[in-house]
Amino acid sequence: QVQLVESGGGSVQAGGSLRLSCEVSGYTYGGYCMGWFRQAPGKEREGVARIYTSGGSTNYADSVKGRFTLSRDNAKNTLFLQMNSLKPEDTAMYYCAAAKSLSGCSSWFMRGTSYWGQGTQVTVSS
Repeated sequence: QVQLVESGGGSVQAGGSLRLSCEVSGYTYGGYCMGWFRQAPGKEREGVARIYTSGGSTNYADSVKGRFTLSRDNAKNTLFLQMNSLKPEDTAMYYCAAAKSLSGCSSWFMRGTSYWGQGTQVTVSS
């Protein structure tokens, strides 16, 4: 059974930083990808960052490039999202996800294509 457990969310002022963590268990690294997406009230789900388990290449949404960094600790089966220079528009529920297939990667972890965590709230005040 695949489980993803996020932590590290919270409230910060604009310009601040947060580091999200995602502990992963039961996921077979089959050459797909893992990462984060976010969902804000009244807005569409947005893919934030993903890392391909084979090779380690990463992709970021344009809105977070240069501010967010995705990394992983294979020994601890943990995924991290370092978020710097946070803006109010970064406010959202952040979800960790692991793709079940390459379509999960290309769709930025669309429902049904990936395993999701329960989410962690990030709130950035101006």
